[in-house]
Amino acid sequence: MRVKGGTVRKRRHNKIIAQTKGFRMTKSKLYKVSHEAYMHAGQYSYNDRRKRAGQFRTLWITRINAGCKTNGIQYKDLINGLKKKNSELNRKVLADIAFNNPDIFSFIVESL
Repeated sequence: MRVKGGTVRKRRHNKIIAQTKGFRMTKSKLYKVSHEAYMHAGQYSYNDRRKRAGQFRTLWITRINAGCKTNGIQYKDLINGLKKKNSELNRKVLADIAFNNPDIFSFIVESL
């Protein structure tokens, strides 16, 4: 007696097709096409999670730079001064302070 794998295959195919729901044209209907689209989508999401870190760094630098301009100092001079003082403040924290607490940021700039 032979074993038929129809239900297992159907379940596996349906899982992929459910993952590609909302994709355009046959990418959400046909298994072979949807599986390829699913694999590409996974790769894109992996790569873009890596890119997000760089985008946040750019945002932080922009916010710090805006805070520096209001306090009459250049971004490069602020970073250089913080490095010379061996400050533990990184760009993420500085950007948050510059955006949410401008008076504290002004105090940090004056302490350099």
